[in-house]
This record gives sequence, C-alpha cells and structure tokens, in this order.
Amino acid sequence: MGKEKIILTGDRPTGKLHIGHYVGSLKRRVELQNSGSFDKTFIFIADAQALTDNIDNPEKVRQNVIEVALDYLACGLDPEKSTIFIQSQIPELCELTFYYMDLVTVSRLQRNPTVKTEIQMRNFETSIPVGFFTYPISQAADITAFRATTVPVGEDQEPMIEQAREIVRRFNYIYGETLVEPEILLPDNAACLRLPGTDGKAKMSKSLGNCIYLAEEADEIQKKVMSMFTDPDHLRVQDPGKIEGNTVFTYLDAFCRPEHFERYLPDYPNLNELKAHYQRGGLGDVKVKRFLNSIMQEELEPIRNRRKEFEKDSNAAGLSRRYICCFCAADYNYGIRSYPGTRQISSDH
Repeated sequence: MGKEKIILTGDRPTGKLHIGHYVGSLKRRVELQNSGSFDKTFIFIADAQALTDNIDNPEKVRQNVIEVALDYLACGLDPEKSTIFIQSQIPELCELTFYYMDLVTVSRLQRNPTVKTEIQMRNFETSIPVGFFTYPISQAADITAFRATTVPVGEDQEPMIEQAREIVRRFNYIYGETLVEPEILLPDNAACLRLPGTDGKAKMSKSLGNCIYLAEEADEIQKKVMSMFTDPDHLRVQDPGKIEGNTVFTYLDAFCRPEHFERYLPDYPNLNELKAHYQRGGLGDVKVKRFLNSIMQEELEPIRNRRKEFEKDSNAAGLSRRYICCFCAADYNYGIRSYPGTRQISSDH
C-alpha cells in the first residue's frame, strides 16, 4: 500500500480574503478537495501565527478567524470533504514548533526572503517579535504534524516550504526517517502565481489598499476594476498599448475563459486576439476594463451570495459547531515524546 496523499494548507487570519488568495491557492484547494486524488485534506486558520504581530489585539484575530472561515465556506471548501481547523485549538503544534527551533539557526531565518519581505512591510526592523521571526518554524510544525505530502500555496510561500523541507531533512538525519518531506503545489496558471495589486504594485496587500475582496459588493468591484493601472503610455485609443506589466491583462490571464468572449465581448474570438488589437492600437482601456469587470462579477457574485448565507450563523460558536473541526492532534502528529532525544528532555521535568 502506497503512502497516503495528504494536503495541508491554510491562512493567517488578517481579515477578509482577497482575489490574490483566491487565484493563488483557495480556488485550487476547492478543485483538489473535489478531485478525489487525495486521501485527506486539512485546511487551517493560523490564528496563533496571527498573534505574533497582533498580541495587543487578540479580539481582532478572533474576529478575523470568523472572516476567513466565512470566505473558506463561501468559496466551496466543504467540511464533509476537508477538515477545517483552528491552529490554536491544537496545542501540540506549539510543542512541535518549540522542538523544531533547535534545528534552525538565526542566520538561516534571516535569509528567508519571505520573512525579509514581511519584516519590511510591517516596519519591524530590529523590533521584530521573536514569534513572528520564527513563524517559518511554526509552519513546518503545521505541515509535518499532519504528515502532509502536498502543500498548495502561492509563489511567495516557496521559501517557507523549502525551510520546512530543510527541517524535515535535518530531523530525519538525527532521528531516522520519520517525518514526511512535503512538496509544494503552485498554481498551473502563471498569472496566478502572484497576482499584482490593482495599482500595479507587485504584491496585493491589505495594508496597501490595492485588493479586491471576495466579499465585496458589485459596485465596489466595478469601481476598483475601472480605476486599475494599465499602460501609462496608452493615452489615446489609437495608440499601441503594452500588455506586459498591464494589470488589467494580468487579471484577464488569471480569470478569463473562452466562453467569456461569447457572453461579454463577441467581437473577439479569444484573449490572444484582444491582446493583439490592444498592442497594435485602436482599443481603449475602458472597453477592456468593462470586459474584465463582467468576468469578475460573474466569478465573485456566487461567492458573495454564499457568504451572506453563512453570515447568518457567523458567531464563533455557531461556525465552530457546524463547520470547523476542533480536535486534539495526538492521532495526527508523530508523537514527539517518543523521539530518543526529546524523550530524555521530557523526563528531566
């Protein structure tokens, strides 16, 4: 019998999820959940990690857990097919993180590009909380505790998965082949690897105010699409335009399907023809943006409507009782106390 195929992935609850989360990982999770290709699927809300830069506002984290759970359910994650859980409800994950800290050096954490970027975005510099600095180790504990073989994430998480793999290799070198080394699963569509913000900046971020949220109303989506960054040199309709670095076309690459032309823009047979017309001139930004808006409305309307239904039961107790699994991880982790080195540590206390 072959090794179980297990998915694990999740999100820090920083607020409502946006379309960058959706195309980068969330939509793929739903597809994988429904594919029947995996034996188990675990999706978690990393509230303990969120506390590392919100320790003075735990109520904010608590409310954001509900926001993320609502977005999960609205997008199609099914508690009958996937185990959805809250990180802090499993204390064994913190214990495993503590032991893994002995396998990683400070200099290695400092070299992690994702950690560097997050530190700069939050202006932490020398005042970085230790818990935030070590959250790649916490991620490794989350992944390995559930024997995950596959971690579907966006491109920005590649350094984190590689760090987890290093921890697994180091642990197995010391204690023998015990932990499962996970593989990253990136989006198939290159445009979905890292969707830019509506302002053209490389990263879609709540703090930069350049997001389209999954729960947003139709008029707000339209407003954001129509104000999107395009080609700054495309001043007149007849001017040739550039599609490279043009946010509208990046979004079309991520969301557009052949049937959208038949419904919303029958003048063009496909996206390549639309791009070619824009590049040679004669096609205005407004027309392209209106097309994108129609696509975005079609994609997000059912998500928004499902979310409103779940919001009727949006108190924490209701969501937890009905949809979110809170359980002890003893049957899923590797029993850290059984390792030769850590058994001695435990017996000394």
